Amino acid sequence: MKPAGSTRATAPSPGPPGRGDGATPTRERVLAVVVEHGPVTVGRVAEVLGLTPAGVRRHLEAMALEGLVADRRDRGAAPGAPGRPGRPARAWTATPPAAPGTGDGHGALAVDLLDHLAETAGPEGVRAYARRRAQQLRERYAPAVAAAGPTVRERAEALAGALRADGYAGSTRPVDTGTGVAAVQLCQGRCPLHAAATAHPELCSAEAEAFSDLLGVGTHRLATIGGGAHACTTHVPLAAPAPRPAARGDRVRTRPGTQTRTTSSSPEGHRR
Repeated sequence: MKPAGSTRATAPSPGPPGRGDGATPTRERVLAVVVEHGPVTVGRVAEVLGLTPAGVRRHLEAMALEGLVADRRDRGAAPGAPGRPGRPARAWTATPPAAPGTGDGHGALAVDLLDHLAETAGPEGVRAYARRRAQQLRERYAPAVAAAGPTVRERAEALAGALRADGYAGSTRPVDTGTGVAAVQLCQGRCPLHAAATAHPELCSAEAEAFSDLLGVGTHRLATIGGGAHACTTHVPLAAPAPRPAARGDRVRTRPGTQTRTTSSSPEGHRR
């Protein structure tokens, strides 16, 4: 996976409560880049924020001791990592406690309410709520996505920006699928509904369907924070798959109200 080249740093802000006494504006800026763009290397974070690699490393190692970030060896997956032959890059990701809103009482309340809905209205009650919330997402993000441009890439970037504005740390990253089909990954580094989505994954499924509708292509949810991943990741093909040519004897689906057409190899041609 090759993440997007240029990244704009998040403005410094005071750290939220519960992140330790060592929180500083610089540390919060480092964490913001990791949350939004992880897995990311020390070198890349330093490049984005204009800091020294040594300074970034000190902040990351301090946050790792508090459980806010974690490192992993990931060959070629993180940007700005020259690496050495045979040695994977050390890339950093944020843990769920680092995302604002995922560890407070609001999350527990949301889970309790959805649990109560499941008990009183059954699983269909939760699914109905998930569909309702997904429709709200469509209506909220549709104007920005529609105004972005005609291509799927432009719409995906606009959707990522809208998610980012709503606190989801949205971003897009180009990927090489190995199939010749261009695609991007739509990433959400934060999940304000982390606790509720973990307990009721119907919320994630409905959200993914909303993304497909907004972008006009069939998307595929690869990972979720609720499922234990460092980010919610959605695969977005940049072009709809070409329709498969009808084979001999195939039944061809037509519009409602018309008859089915069957291809034939007889001299008379198509039979309607």
